[in-house]
Amino acid sequence: MRRLILSLATLFASPAFAEGFDRPIPQAQSATAEFWYALACIALVASMVAVQRLISRR
Repeated sequence: MRRLILSLATLFASPAFAEGFDRPIPQAQSATAEFWYALACIALVASMVAVQRLISRR
């Protein structure tokens, strides 16, 4: 029984059955995604300016 399990494990673990790794290809951003990213960046900068002004008044 051990020989059968060992031979099956050797057979199924051989690299001949292994599939090569295919790297995922990154997708380009759409114009809509770039617009929302730009809007989020502007909102972040505006909020940082607002926080800085609030802190400097105290």
